[in-house]
Amino acid sequence: MIRAGLSRDLLAPSGTPPFDPALLDLLPAGSYEWIPETLTTLTPEVAARYEAVLINTPRVTRESLATPHLRLRLIARFGVGYDQVDVPALTEAGVILTNTPIAIRKPVATMAMTFILALAQKLLIKDRLTRAGRWQERLAHMGQGVTGKRLGLVGAGGVGRELIPLARAFSMEVRAADPYADAAALAALGARLVPLDELLGWADFVVIACPLIAETRHLIDAEKLARMRPSAYLINVARGPIVDEEALIAALRERKIAGAGLDVFETEPVDPANPLLAMENTIVTPHALCWTDENFDGIARDALSDIAAALGGRRPRFIVNPEGLDHPRVKSWLEAT
Repeated sequence: MIRAGLSRDLLAPSGTPPFDPALLDLLPAGSYEWIPETLTTLTPEVAARYEAVLINTPRVTRESLATPHLRLRLIARFGVGYDQVDVPALTEAGVILTNTPIAIRKPVATMAMTFILALAQKLLIKDRLTRAGRWQERLAHMGQGVTGKRLGLVGAGGVGRELIPLARAFSMEVRAADPYADAAALAALGARLVPLDELLGWADFVVIACPLIAETRHLIDAEKLARMRPSAYLINVARGPIVDEEALIAALRERKIAGAGLDVFETEPVDPANPLLAMENTIVTPHALCWTDENFDGIARDALSDIAAALGGRRPRFIVNPEGLDHPRVKSWLEAT
């Protein structure tokens, strides 16, 4: 029987999925199960058991595919990032990788805007004042309006383009740094394409929304942080290693920047002793601020639809490694399109 395995880390403590269970009906009846093992890395045994696997946090390595009984047609990533997946190894083995780039765009853009507003208005600082009975200290923590402020986007892909109209609704000026972006398309949305160094020295809020690839690892290092304005905030809604965390800690301690909003860290789960967690000028969340019903239902719909396509011998929609379509293993199950 052609079957799919769903990673158990997608089950809530109640034993139910964190998305609308009715979405599982996108898969043919009896064609899936929750993988019995709790996986940190996909094993060859699992790769030999299913035609498709839905993963959230488990890694997929070359060793994951080291079985003479490989059945996998598809790895479906529950989300957009796939830095924990060895994509070349999948392509060489004739396994397609999919992700969900459309479903996450608006929720992650909303998350970035949430950070901007919370940092600007010192929301968590004022929350702590209130809870601690320090009401009279509120004048010492004046926030700032965002009307007319400058938003700099590091990365102008799907998330960045969704964030532009949200920021423009607050009359923010928007510029973006992205070597792959189209200047005319950004201009039509109300943003201007500029070099990264120029953006860093200009922006009041710098939002990182680019993918983690070799050229973006530690893209924001001590030298780049030094280019930011002392009154500016850094917000990372992408991947932790894009920022040199030690350099960020130093910049925050020395007040070289005003603060940071971080949904991601270099090491996850974050070490409880990480200095970022004790800083008053940071807002930190567990790589989950955008986790909403809207987000998870959209991700599940796209990921499960691509699994159903692969199980049925059809081409999935959101393919990360289209070169894998030329592999004989893929051609053997993929219908002509």
